[in-house]
Amino acid sequence: MKKILSKTESLKATPHLYCPGCGHGIIHRLVAESIDELGLREKTIGIAPVGCAVFAYDYFNFDVSEAPHGRPPAVATGIKRVRPDKIVFTYQGDGDLAAIGTAETIHAANRGENITVIFVNNANYGMTGGQMAPTTLIGQKTATSPYGRDPKREGYPMKVCELLSSLEGVAYLERVSVSNPKNIISAKRAIKKAFQNQVDGKGFSLVEVLSQCPVDWGMTPQNSIKWVEDVFVKAFPLGVYKDKK
Repeated sequence: MKKILSKTESLKATPHLYCPGCGHGIIHRLVAESIDELGLREKTIGIAPVGCAVFAYDYFNFDVSEAPHGRPPAVATGIKRVRPDKIVFTYQGDGDLAAIGTAETIHAANRGENITVIFVNNANYGMTGGQMAPTTLIGQKTATSPYGRDPKREGYPMKVCELLSSLEGVAYLERVSVSNPKNIISAKRAIKKAFQNQVDGKGFSLVEVLSQCPVDWGMTPQNSIKWVEDVFVKAFPLGVYKDKK
């Protein structure tokens, strides 16, 4: 019988601690598969944030550095400039990247740092109890917006791909999701392209992944997937926002 699937070298055989139905496990797999297929494992360095992915070093089978809350792009910049031969990526949630890390993200992108950013958007602060994030939707209820996000009070959801698309240093921006098999295949292609761009020296690449967070959303895993497809993607449309040739 022909073997069509094997263990992913870039993932450790460690049970993950993510909540049932969470998208992080799928995204980890897509990152690991992309790195393996490009033959980059021995030269890859990941940067873990503060948030749900803080324990990424337990799951990825390559070097992973910790960074203070919101600072992964700054840490990645330093590592990449000192070791330009390495493949450096950050793995960040919306609370880390789009809130406390906004400045680091924007300026690393504007400088065109040759790094890859995997941005997991689940519309709330997942690890700390489901508080409102910059990406929380209008009307969405969270631990700190129990009556729903009101734009007059909390402003509007921050759309990172749209925000970064005007910056000259950005090479590639795409928003994907992991809500169904078709979207997972598209997400894998985008993530792999973002790493290939770094190999080719094209500059800053970011892939935004819309991810389920059923526990903090107060939903079953099935209903969280439906919410992504019926509501989330309407507020954050999928697609390529920049692809500099």
